[in-house]
Amino acid sequence: MNQQIRLFGAIAVRPAVLPLLSQFETARGFTVAAQWALNPAVKKQIEAGEAFDLVITNPNLVQDLTALGKIKAGSEVAFGRIAMGVAAKAGSRPLDIGSVEAFAHALKSARSIAYASDGTSGGYFSGLLESLGIANEVKPKLVAISGGQTAPAVGRGEAELGVVPVTSILAAAPEVMLVGQFPAELQSYIDFAIGISADSTDAEAAQQLSKFLTSTAVDDILAAKGVERC
Repeated sequence: MNQQIRLFGAIAVRPAVLPLLSQFETARGFTVAAQWALNPAVKKQIEAGEAFDLVITNPNLVQDLTALGKIKAGSEVAFGRIAMGVAAKAGSRPLDIGSVEAFAHALKSARSIAYASDGTSGGYFSGLLESLGIANEVKPKLVAISGGQTAPAVGRGEAELGVVPVTSILAAAPEVMLVGQFPAELQSYIDFAIGISADSTDAEAAQQLSKFLTSTAVDDILAAKGVERC
């Protein structure tokens, strides 16, 4: 039986990582059992004793889990970053969000906006509305979506627009299209890092997967899925 590596990752990186796992399994002879959750849930479940060999989540959460003895000290490596974007149902009219003013206008004009209520991106977006001074106008239009289903919710017509990491928007095609990334002045990249469990059943196999996921050989595949190397 092949050695199994337990990967626990953030939902935002799933669309980019999944295509790579079969490559790794074929090349190295390992099996990767992957599970996915929103970043806060990843940390909470590991704190509660969830077994894993490798984790991909926000760097600050990797550091917190390292301090708690859940992740092996010195195993953290940068994975990449994902930009925030705006999603719309495929075939929708073009929408200008290229400037701060146009972005704010699009949000105020939208009938409804889905966002990840429990995720890292949702927290940033809520704060952004306050800093733009449009929270009172926009918040009544927000549709809170849980479980990493923000982009698909837009495709199902549950909201006119969606605010979510670009990876999730690209993965929801062809029902959903990427309107565009946030304007540069408002962009907040969500960073991700990899850590190896302090209690891994096969730390060497986990290390091999970590090196594969951070190798330059997979940069182009990740870029096409919305992950930028830091």
